[in-house]
Amino acid sequence: MRLSSFGMPPSSSISVSDKTATVALVTVRVPRIVHKDVTRRSADSIRLSRNYWRSPVERIRTMHGYSRRGLIKATAAAGAGAVVLPGIAAAEAPGASAATEEAGNAKCKPAKLTGRIVRPENPGYASASRGWDEYFAHYPLVIVFAQNTQDVVNALTWARQNDVALRVRSGRHSLEGWSNVDSGIVIDVSELKSVHIDTASRIATVGAGLNQLEAVTALAKKDLAVTTGTEGSVGLSGATLGGGFGFLTRYLGMACDSLVGAEVVVASGAECAKVVKADLNNHSDLLWALRGAGNGNFGIVTSLTYQAAPLKSVTYVQATWEGIGDLHGVFDAWQRTAPTADNRLGTQVEIHRKQILLFAVLAEGSPEEANELLAPILSVGDPQVSVQVGNWGDVYAGFQIPTADEPANWKFFSQFTRKPFPKKAISLIASFMQDAPTDDSNFFTQAFGGAVRKSPRGGTAFPHRDALFYSEPGAGWGTRTGQPGVCDPLTPQAQAWIAEFSQALRPYVNGAYVNVPNVGMQDWETAYWGSNFDRLRKTKAKYDPRNVFQYEQSIPPASC
Repeated sequence: MRLSSFGMPPSSSISVSDKTATVALVTVRVPRIVHKDVTRRSADSIRLSRNYWRSPVERIRTMHGYSRRGLIKATAAAGAGAVVLPGIAAAEAPGASAATEEAGNAKCKPAKLTGRIVRPENPGYASASRGWDEYFAHYPLVIVFAQNTQDVVNALTWARQNDVALRVRSGRHSLEGWSNVDSGIVIDVSELKSVHIDTASRIATVGAGLNQLEAVTALAKKDLAVTTGTEGSVGLSGATLGGGFGFLTRYLGMACDSLVGAEVVVASGAECAKVVKADLNNHSDLLWALRGAGNGNFGIVTSLTYQAAPLKSVTYVQATWEGIGDLHGVFDAWQRTAPTADNRLGTQVEIHRKQILLFAVLAEGSPEEANELLAPILSVGDPQVSVQVGNWGDVYAGFQIPTADEPANWKFFSQFTRKPFPKKAISLIASFMQDAPTDDSNFFTQAFGGAVRKSPRGGTAFPHRDALFYSEPGAGWGTRTGQPGVCDPLTPQAQAWIAEFSQALRPYVNGAYVNVPNVGMQDWETAYWGSNFDRLRKTKAKYDPRNVFQYEQSIPPASC
């Protein structure tokens, strides 16, 4: 998450029919307009995709003679850009015992889609299918905005009965567009926004549709908090399920460390769905996996239960160095003090081509304490420093940026560091930032240490607890137009810059963060989950043996 543009906060029932099934099949054959290498797209392919965007019904009429099953099989073999097919893949997916198969072959009643349903012919389809990162464009067959858990059960059952590819979506911030899918169903939980907080036990149970700003705000009203990331529009569920870190990480641990329960809709049998409750006493293996495996691997989370912590006040500090001449001094002072400072102190550094920024939050601390803890960093050069004290909810809301003001396109590369960067690595950062494609592009860091090093009861699948800090080069470019997938003139430069930057840093970093996926990375399984990967595959085989929930870098079920 990048804070560079932030100022100081202000003071204080649709049934399944043969016709519907035909639509699902026909749209499968429509080409995608976004590829991993956008620069390779031809003008013809873009024009064809735009024609589909304007007239999906016309395209359906031209292909009505194909059978649904035949088209699905043909598309499955098509390779890149084809729809992932849970129903077909299930026949070959290992991990389910003969007894489980026999018990799971029971049929369900034909499912009906319920909830708020958006299809290509509906007026709101364009906005409903658009994600935060406009670099990616997808055209799902249908989007189901669940209004309750049963809507999710119905949608998952429908998808399985009709062999339709599915994806799970909450906050739309999937950084490689993997929460959306062409010609499939998107099961969106963003409208599940219930909140129940027991102040005596400090237990908070919330709907999976809350974003981080909504969660921080609701908890702060009760002087409570859990760790979240810094960008408010990101979905709380997705952030937590991948690990989740931000300003309170060193004080309260990872976001997933506070997760003590979840309601999850999982695949059941050959074509059904059911609800399970995971906590420390029931399905504890699933809870362990949900704490860091990433969203959309085992089922669809509909609610999350957290053990919150008391938090009445924070001191928020922002420091700015003009230019990057002080980079060596600032970065070295930060990496040698911030990860080992008082656990209440959370810090982030952002480096841009024209400035360096430090952001810090001291939980339950005064400006004087914050200044003393940050002195080794603030003593470098002549930074402009501002300080605010207040309720965490107010401070958090104050440094948010409206999505409309952010660049349209983003690409990132995630990495963890276990030893301080040597001078050569810092020089590399300076060199690349001087050649950054835009002012929004940056090198972002987050101090670890503190409470991160201690796992909660029951453990977690998040493996990077010994990291000194997390970092990522990020390229942001283009103006938001509401038309995702359009190739911006800066795209080739931005793509080349992020690829070269990340490659240059490889000697000094290891591991990767599942919430900021690295496309094309070899051994991504161990990069995200380390030695936990085999256990995650076994958990997958137990709860999703047919591999219904799959995407480009999802966890496969273990073999028998």
